[in-house]
Amino acid sequence: MTTATAVRATASRPTRGALIARYIGSGLGEAVLAGLVAVIVATVGLVAFSMVQWPAFNSSNVTRALTTVGQVLAAVMLAVAIGLIRVRRWPLAAKLLSWVGVSTFVTFTLGMPLAATKLYLFGISVDQEFRTEYLTRLTDSAALHDMTYADLPPFYPAGWFWIGGRVANVLGMDGWEAFKPYAIGSLAVAATISLVLWSKLIRTDWAIGVTAAITAVALTTAAPEAYSAVIVILLPPALVLAWGALYRPGEHGRNASAPQPAAPIADGDGDAGSAEPDSRTAGGQTPAGAADSAEHGNRTTSAQAPANAVDPAEHGNRTTGAEAPASVVASAERGSRTAGGWGAVIGTGLFLGVAAMFYTLYFGLAAFAIGLMGLIAAGLAVREQRAAAHPRRARVVATTDTGSSWRAAIPPLARLAVIGVIAGVVALVVWLPYLLKWVSTTTPKSGTALHYLPVSGSELPLPMAQFSLLGGLCLIGTAWLVVRASSSRRAQALGIGVVAIYLWTLLSMVATAAGTTLLSFRLEPILDVLLAAAGAFGFVEGARAAYQAFNEPGRFRLAVIAVATVGALAFTQDIPRVLAPEITTAYTDTDGNGERADKRSPSAVSHYREVDAALLAQTGRPRSDTVLLTADTSFLAFYPYYGFQALTSHYANPLADFAGRAATIKGWSRLDSPRAMLDALAAAPWRAPDAFLFRSNGDNYTLRLAEDVYPNDPNVKRYTVTFPKKLFNDPHFTTTDIGPFTLVTVTK
Repeated sequence: MTTATAVRATASRPTRGALIARYIGSGLGEAVLAGLVAVIVATVGLVAFSMVQWPAFNSSNVTRALTTVGQVLAAVMLAVAIGLIRVRRWPLAAKLLSWVGVSTFVTFTLGMPLAATKLYLFGISVDQEFRTEYLTRLTDSAALHDMTYADLPPFYPAGWFWIGGRVANVLGMDGWEAFKPYAIGSLAVAATISLVLWSKLIRTDWAIGVTAAITAVALTTAAPEAYSAVIVILLPPALVLAWGALYRPGEHGRNASAPQPAAPIADGDGDAGSAEPDSRTAGGQTPAGAADSAEHGNRTTSAQAPANAVDPAEHGNRTTGAEAPASVVASAERGSRTAGGWGAVIGTGLFLGVAAMFYTLYFGLAAFAIGLMGLIAAGLAVREQRAAAHPRRARVVATTDTGSSWRAAIPPLARLAVIGVIAGVVALVVWLPYLLKWVSTTTPKSGTALHYLPVSGSELPLPMAQFSLLGGLCLIGTAWLVVRASSSRRAQALGIGVVAIYLWTLLSMVATAAGTTLLSFRLEPILDVLLAAAGAFGFVEGARAAYQAFNEPGRFRLAVIAVATVGALAFTQDIPRVLAPEITTAYTDTDGNGERADKRSPSAVSHYREVDAALLAQTGRPRSDTVLLTADTSFLAFYPYYGFQALTSHYANPLADFAGRAATIKGWSRLDSPRAMLDALAAAPWRAPDAFLFRSNGDNYTLRLAEDVYPNDPNVKRYTVTFPKKLFNDPHFTTTDIGPFTLVTVTK
């Protein structure tokens, strides 16, 4: 290429801002389309499932059999999509088929076993109770209210629940009834968006395979907590994207006398900040020999081989003379046409912001991992700068250029700061009301959300040591991360994520000495998917290496495909068995219609509809304007009344003063007259109950409440508060017996 031609090409190139807008717009547009496909597939599937009266999962294997059929169908679609990509035929059809395949897999794997119940995994039991309560609250109103307490903004991130509430409201469904289809649909959407993101970072056929592996593992380990599973599925490609944004080798210290390196990070397929090369063919397939080329951006002369140099046989020819070959020049020109990684910076910031809107713990881990990436990238940039300034003493610390070398750390740290700013702005959408209230309130602040230490939180998680299919995949992934740590940007990104989890786990154990934890046991699903992603890469690259080592035998590829297929189907068809306790609870819990899906006698929940009717009639106010004190807090999961006290302190808003309310309730129970009770209600520092929902026991009414007893395991102790019935023997109180309940409404 002549100098004049290069000048004309430079003049005609779009600006970096235009490139960033183009890349982000293209990526978001494709993600929206993929999400729409997932919504359609999930909706069609779930509606079709609901039109048949299936037997209960816990008493029949019919739904399990059909689940397997659906999983095989999804696997066939994904295999056909990969085949079309590899033969470079019908790329758009292959892309659409991959989206349909992965969303079909999610829909069948969760939707079919739950087809005969209206409840999601775990029903309305344990943690699922407060999650359903939150969705019910935000179905009733789009305003950001706490799930339980009146007049308080939410402490738990409202993002996933707010979207679900708006969906339920538009569809005219109750929050509890919308929970199952919304949870399954959101997981299908997350899986397809993850596929889109992976396809922007690596070759498309590999993207389909790794997305399928991540999705299967996430459904197995994280599906009961659907709003966190969304982040689990998206985190692995987001970490690769973040590493592409922060680590830009070759941008500093280029030797003017040496040939210029290829693009620091080829923005794969025109995508900013990708970690894989821009060497896809029209069919979306990267040549096998270029799978990780341009990952490293360090093609140099023979006299200057950087520390992360890799095998030339895999990554193409490194230059040895003073003039770069045409391929390197073309690669450099491609790099000059990219957005310089700023698209990846913006994408990473948006992901962190969404994580903060969905799940605080996973946001914290992701921010911690990306912070580590920023520090590592800064250190590597300084080392590269010093090596460039002193090529013959690359391994010796330079003493004459120390000040200028450290300036190389500024760009990655600046990018890290920009990521933080973007994430903070996005997170404020749901966090700002709580932060403003926290600053202005005079109510005592408390919170025990971190007070839980099960056995799994006191040990380092080692899934790669388990004798199972998942353990085997994680073991392959562990080996791949170690082997490829210096030569693959994917391995570096995923490896930093794994290291961050282990550091977080150790910090959580140390925090126990201070009377708290960092809930490290909840990070196990993320560790599983990171190692599963690494395992998928390790399996493919290991099979390719074995193929070459064995002299490329004719049927070796078929053998690899057979092993991969058997392993994948064995793992996926076992998911309903792994989730059997959670699925069974969805059939044994009583739903908002007062029915059990297994057709057995319902619990006391069947009387909730009558309680609701009595409350509306006696208070004369809408549900969202009534505060109810009850120990049967599942009532609040079905109807959007506010509660005076939460289920446990661990789910309570820190601004609600859980301990103070508990002491007040005990104090009310010790009063000796209705007048004293009315005066105490009027003097309460919080909005007092408009009604009580008790259990009757002789001459008393009872509430069974809970208190935190951390560091014990279990961390909750139940206790009973007894109210004499005489306290409500007054015209200001209206008493109604409904089944096992006694409803007492207050006339103020």
